[in-house]
Amino acid sequence: MVPPLLLDGNSLAISDVVRFARRGGTAAAAPSALAEVAASRVHVDRALAEGRVIYGINTGFGKLANVLIAPDRLDALQVNLVRSHAAGVGAPLPAEVVRATMLLRANVLLRPTSGVRPALAEAVLALLNAGIVPVVPEQGSVGASGDLAPLSHIALALMGEGEVLAPGGGREAAGSALARAGLAPFRFAPKEGLAFINGTQAQTAMLSLLVHDAKVLWRTAVGAAAMSLEALRGTPVPFDPRIHAARPHPGQLHAAALLRSLLADSEIRESHRENDPRVQDAYSLRCAPQVLGAVADAIAFAAGVAAIELNASTDNPLVLEDGSVVSGGNFRGQPVAQALDVLALTLVTLQAIAERRVERLVNPDLSHGLPAFLTADPGLSSGYMMVQITAAALVAESRAIAMPASIGSIPTDANQEDFVPMGMGAAWKAARILANAQRVVAAELLCAAQGLELLRPLRPGRGVERLHRALRALEPPVPSLVEDRPPAGDLERLAAAIRAGDLDPGEGR
Repeated sequence: MVPPLLLDGNSLAISDVVRFARRGGTAAAAPSALAEVAASRVHVDRALAEGRVIYGINTGFGKLANVLIAPDRLDALQVNLVRSHAAGVGAPLPAEVVRATMLLRANVLLRPTSGVRPALAEAVLALLNAGIVPVVPEQGSVGASGDLAPLSHIALALMGEGEVLAPGGGREAAGSALARAGLAPFRFAPKEGLAFINGTQAQTAMLSLLVHDAKVLWRTAVGAAAMSLEALRGTPVPFDPRIHAARPHPGQLHAAALLRSLLADSEIRESHRENDPRVQDAYSLRCAPQVLGAVADAIAFAAGVAAIELNASTDNPLVLEDGSVVSGGNFRGQPVAQALDVLALTLVTLQAIAERRVERLVNPDLSHGLPAFLTADPGLSSGYMMVQITAAALVAESRAIAMPASIGSIPTDANQEDFVPMGMGAAWKAARILANAQRVVAAELLCAAQGLELLRPLRPGRGVERLHRALRALEPPVPSLVEDRPPAGDLERLAAAIRAGDLDPGEGR
């Protein structure tokens, strides 16, 4: 049996989040972390006993922070907070995103700064381990005091209210799911409702999943670029390591090295080494390391933000080591929203340069001898004409929605929250753009694979050949184009294979 993922508030990694969200399993709290949380809770209880006024514990919230709440109403304050803030609308977030969000929320609650009872983190983990996934609408968060609406919908389920995903599909009442799992509804104590919904965990969950998928896509995109270069009988000379050592951006070095590995021992290259009238290839081929390298560096930046945020204290107020309970602004999602915007922008670049190579593959004026639209009978057959058009449409849509969300503040809460980062909007855009990019790279792979076959018996580089074999070995199959057929199914199968990592060339070995 796979041991549970142990959470301690300090060591959760992106790979842990992806594995847990998508493959299941169980999670548990480290005993040392539970002990630290219990110790921090003592400071909260002491502050209340001493009659100190502390934001969100014995006051109202946001603009209502100046309203003092009677001691016998403090539990009701937290419950009312959760209910009133569960204002999300729209389609539900995917189950994997909700599971990742819950995992992240439990992990952050296990930090001693949270000041909650250990039972809260344990309740979240019990819900996860029982396979209960709350219904969390994707719209309604501005990411200001964290992801208030998404986290409130999860908190509702902890209380036995709201809806969860039913085992056989559809939805059911959270109370019924808890009863079936033998779990009692959780009752929030002072500070705990606020501690739960103040945080960036929904947008960080999406960022974590997206950067993982973006890295897989990036490697596959480099493989597609290498395959296109071979199909178009381009030259690998611009990938000479000395060129890239003279401008040593890490992503550029990585991209050039991967391209060299994929293209090694190419018969196609040898076939046109002599007497080729071309002096140099177009930018979409020649500058692939520089463009895709910049994409890699941007993905690395976003991954770095996610790695920090996974184990960061983002609720409010925070319980500090000396026992003081201090209000601040760590709940604000600007770092995450900005990283999501950067990720979205760079994935537009990745798909846009891929679309340009698709155009070169299908265009007889640019493909250096390949038949028009990669069909053996152009005219009677349209071949992959529409594949390029579909890719162009996807790139156009991605460009249209790539405007950064994190610069689009609209003041909220009677102008108390007067500058907000719109992190969940950034997350939605990044997810949509990633899906578009996967399909555009699928279009390039479809066309480049066909181009390679039209050059047989010549063989491409070893890494490209392996990628080509993997593509043709997919189930359901994506066969060569002999006569016209709808390409939609092939594109979706290839996109699914890209998402699953089935066409990831790794490091080209």
